[in-house]
Amino acid sequence: MKNDLKSIGDIQAIRKIMEKSSRFLSLSGLSGVFAGLIAIAGALVAYFFILDKESIHFDEYFRGLPGKHAFYAGWQLLADAAIVLVLSVLVSLYFSIRKARREKENFWTPVSGRLLINLLIPLLTGAVFITVLIFQDNIQLIVPGFLIFYGLALVSASKFTFGEVFYLGVFEIITGLVSAFVPGWDLAFWIFGFGLLHVIYGLVMYRKYEA
Repeated sequence: MKNDLKSIGDIQAIRKIMEKSSRFLSLSGLSGVFAGLIAIAGALVAYFFILDKESIHFDEYFRGLPGKHAFYAGWQLLADAAIVLVLSVLVSLYFSIRKARREKENFWTPVSGRLLINLLIPLLTGAVFITVLIFQDNIQLIVPGFLIFYGLALVSASKFTFGEVFYLGVFEIITGLVSAFVPGWDLAFWIFGFGLLHVIYGLVMYRKYEA
């Protein structure tokens, strides 16, 4: 019996070592929660300061603007989204580094490097694509583009971290595709995709791996 228990313990230890060598496990659930809250705050900034509380429907608002003003408003929305992204990344780094230090693990490893590469390729591609949308005055596709390419980035990076990231990415892609077919509700889809989904994901991750 003792030998069996020792064998089970050895197998679990080997599995844990292999998992750490192939997956980035310092991702914190709290980073998801705060990223979601930051995204919701960004949506509120867009509604109250960029759209001037005129309408939650982007298409209605931009149809009432002269071409030049609509162009500037589009860039303001892009800047708002970029700030949300930067703050979310910084928050994610903070909580992930804190988790790694608490567990006495190295934050930067070959695995975390591969995760970053797989995350950045779809994100940078999406950034270029969304810039093209702005120049072509396709404002209604900005939020769907953000959601879809962000979801693709999560799916791409998920093989190097927790499996829950894959499902979050799939939900982001679905949200983006639905929003593309339901024009005018961009802020609502932004709040749901980048806000509520992140908060729910973060709470699930925190409860499962950190609580």
